[in-house]
Amino acid sequence: MKSFFKNVLANIVAIIIIAAVFSITLILLIVASSFGGSSKTTIKNKSVLTLDLKTNIIDSPSEDQPGIFSFGTSDKNVLIYDILNAIEAAKTDDRIRGISIETDGLSAGVTQLDDIRAALEDFKKSGKFVYAYGNVVSQPAYYLGSVADQYVLNPSGGIDLKGLAMEVTYMKNFADKYGIGLEIIRHGKYKSAVEPYMRDDMSPENREQLSTLLNDLWTGTAQKIAASRKIDSAQFRTVVDSLYGTIPELSLQHKLVDRLAQKSEYDDMIKAKLKVKEKEKLSNVSFSKYISAAEEKEKGTSKVAILYASGAIYNGEGYQEIYAKNYIKDIKKLADDDKVKAVVLRINSPGGSANASDEILFELQQLKKKKPIIVSFGDYAASGGYYIAMAAEKIYSEPNTLTGSIGVFGMIPYFKEIANKNGLTAHAVTTNANSNMYSPINGVTPGGVAILTRSVEQTYKRFVHFVTLNRKKSFEQIDEIGGGRVWSGSRAKQLGLVDELGSLQDAVRYAAKKAKVDNYGIVSFPKKSTPFEQLFKNMDENEISSRLIKNKIGADNYKYFELLTNPQAKQSIMMQAPFQLKMD
Repeated sequence: MKSFFKNVLANIVAIIIIAAVFSITLILLIVASSFGGSSKTTIKNKSVLTLDLKTNIIDSPSEDQPGIFSFGTSDKNVLIYDILNAIEAAKTDDRIRGISIETDGLSAGVTQLDDIRAALEDFKKSGKFVYAYGNVVSQPAYYLGSVADQYVLNPSGGIDLKGLAMEVTYMKNFADKYGIGLEIIRHGKYKSAVEPYMRDDMSPENREQLSTLLNDLWTGTAQKIAASRKIDSAQFRTVVDSLYGTIPELSLQHKLVDRLAQKSEYDDMIKAKLKVKEKEKLSNVSFSKYISAAEEKEKGTSKVAILYASGAIYNGEGYQEIYAKNYIKDIKKLADDDKVKAVVLRINSPGGSANASDEILFELQQLKKKKPIIVSFGDYAASGGYYIAMAAEKIYSEPNTLTGSIGVFGMIPYFKEIANKNGLTAHAVTTNANSNMYSPINGVTPGGVAILTRSVEQTYKRFVHFVTLNRKKSFEQIDEIGGGRVWSGSRAKQLGLVDELGSLQDAVRYAAKKAKVDNYGIVSFPKKSTPFEQLFKNMDENEISSRLIKNKIGADNYKYFELLTNPQAKQSIMMQAPFQLKMD
């Protein structure tokens, strides 16, 4: 009895603690909502716009999802669209005298870096300076910083300049060893999303497409760095191959940097440039503060909407990725909003469920009957991500966008061998030939495999059909460059898979022109969640567990895990790219 009361008391205390934490969280959210954004930043004269370690660049508002205890942290999520507009505004802002890049690592995609770099090149035409400082500098950070007039490196620092590589983890032997069976059906010899489960080495087709893709990406990147640093292309290749950036003295000797100095010396250098007295404090303004301080200009009642499609595509409802039910609601809102004159569909997705992608494409086609839809590709627009773009009147791609992957696959795991080894068997009673088409232990029936194969083939034909209509090419032409193959945006333009190479800003300007509106504002969909919505999203059991697993095994490995475990994906026909591009 004493033990019973002890347990009851312990449970009551636990409930009180949980209730107290929940209450405190709600109070903090109310305070954050009440005071967030109320203080306006004043931009001083002789200010320097600074891209520092606190800046986290995101592609869409849906990525701006802090944890329930993250308010007040130093991380600032800033939309790439806002950063580019800020750089453009700073060109003619007399208070901003220059831009300082002070980041060793960047959380930004390849195409985002390309766009910021191009914006900085344009900014320099104003006569204002761009300087950069680094300690232990990642390759993406150096790619961006190399555009600077002066690059200063810490004397004990280094630059991780080594070129690009892509390593694929193969799991067939692992699956065989532990008795995990995988029924895999795919269309397209280049559809390598499931290759890690089918082989224990890289196929010639996958090696070919990865080699072409990486060389397309690195050629342009290397040319831009070499041109900015005024290094001969052959010499630059030697510098990269020899890893000279690792040693500060060699970085200086081979013109990767202009000077070796401590951070305080770098600040003094900027002060001298601005003719600021040594004892005066340098006025650094972060991008997030500069954006929030910008005066909101009324541009009429007409709107161009940016509809963000960021993440993998799934059926049903969910958060942070693209879930068809939620997404279609936003499409219908745009269709009914008379103030929205045109829509820019910003795609940054590797694809996902074929069924969900088809649902979304249909609703976008209905929207297109009412107003223009222009598509802008971000880091990747592959498989289902490319599929939903087929509602577009015009497609803009970045040169380094991972594009295409016109292919389909299905994969069903089963565990017969490992179950049998551990004394488990499964036997079924059925009424029809394929009533028990799928069993977690016995796998898929021959009839099930046959019909799934037919379904994959039909889905591929439907995919190609929509591409032929949008790209105005024959089935044979698309099939030749399809087959699951992934292309760079530059090569996709040559092949006719996209219309123009350009940025999100280019797509917005064209959409406004198409809608015949001169004065317009920008609205974004899906809308950013309120703090209360974020609280309840983060409390979802599946959301919490997925975040924990992703943090443990890494985002790249998590996508393989999700294919095996996500109930929305593991028994579906999928249109999904095998990888993402990162300039690590």
